[in-house]
Amino acid sequence: MRKVFSDFQKFENMKRNSGLIIAGSKGIALIVIIGFYYNQESKINENIDNEPENYDTGNPIIDKKLDQIAKNANANDFEPAPREWITSGPFQIDRSEYLLGEKIFLRIGGLELDEKGQIAFLKQTNQTHYTVFQTIEFDGSKKLAFNYYTDIKLIKTLGLCTIDDILGEWTVVFRGTDYPNLKFNLINQTIPGDEKLFTPVC
Repeated sequence: MRKVFSDFQKFENMKRNSGLIIAGSKGIALIVIIGFYYNQESKINENIDNEPENYDTGNPIIDKKLDQIAKNANANDFEPAPREWITSGPFQIDRSEYLLGEKIFLRIGGLELDEKGQIAFLKQTNQTHYTVFQTIEFDGSKKLAFNYYTDIKLIKTLGLCTIDDILGEWTVVFRGTDYPNLKFNLINQTIPGDEKLFTPVC
């Protein structure tokens, strides 16, 4: 009986001691973690304190980037002309006159189910010929209404090499329908910041 009690007493002492060891280990780990974070924070503060107050802008590459940022900020002041909504049946464009680089907003609404064809943007190149700049499919059985954005660009493969090739009157034709054509003019004025888009391509 005494031996059983003695063994039980030893077991209880071992449990107590292992609990103390685990608690002690947790305490040491916590101290190590706090020390690590304190050390890291000191390094971060030291790096912040050593940051230069002024950056050198004598570098031509940096100066060029800063000039471009300023130029783009000024370009944001551009105010487009009010929308007019020129209409032909279910087709509309938002203006009769666009600047170089300005988006053309095409709105299609209320197509009939059997109406199907192409919207073609054409530029007259001479008395008898037109250049097809872009075509957009429409099919009333699939979609009765949708919106589309496009813009006129220089494209070497179409022979639209310089600004002179794209300025002037454009025609929007609705192939597969009897709706009359729409017309708009592209004028010799560029949206600020887009000048480089219109350097000759051929």
